[in-house]
Amino acid sequence: MPLQPTTEKKPVLDNRMLVVVPSHPLIKHWVSVIRNEQTPPPIFKNAMAELGRLLMYEASRDWLVVPILRAGLALAEHASSILPTTKTYHLGGTILTAIDLIKERGVDNQHIKVVCAVTCPPALKKLSDKYPGLQVYAGIIDPTLTDKGMILPGLGDAGDRSFGT
Repeated sequence: MPLQPTTEKKPVLDNRMLVVVPSHPLIKHWVSVIRNEQTPPPIFKNAMAELGRLLMYEASRDWLVVPILRAGLALAEHASSILPTTKTYHLGGTILTAIDLIKERGVDNQHIKVVCAVTCPPALKKLSDKYPGLQVYAGIIDPTLTDKGMILPGLGDAGDRSFGT
């Protein structure tokens, strides 16, 4: 069964992964800003933070924020403005490694929410296969990956673009 994004938040009643791409116009606006290759680093970083704030607002329900360095830091920058008790942990590596570390601490898949600016069906399938019941909140779902595993059209290196490196 193909993964279908939704704009409605529904409880996970089985082991299917919930993918939410909110249809809010501000989310669409900030995605368009980060998509623009000409967006300078300070504006890109601010757009990532605003997108992250909106996506975290959509996803927030008694959860822990674990940004994946460095792009995740830009997404999580304003989390405290909507989640005043949020603890932020800085982990290196991929989202799979981060989820594995969270699971090692006894957290069930259904209680893990991934917030990302961009994702794609192959990545969602990999997450769904490995972590049934996981919840993903994304700004947009792009169609594919390159041979090197980069999302197309994607954003480029969001960490480099956020921090001007």
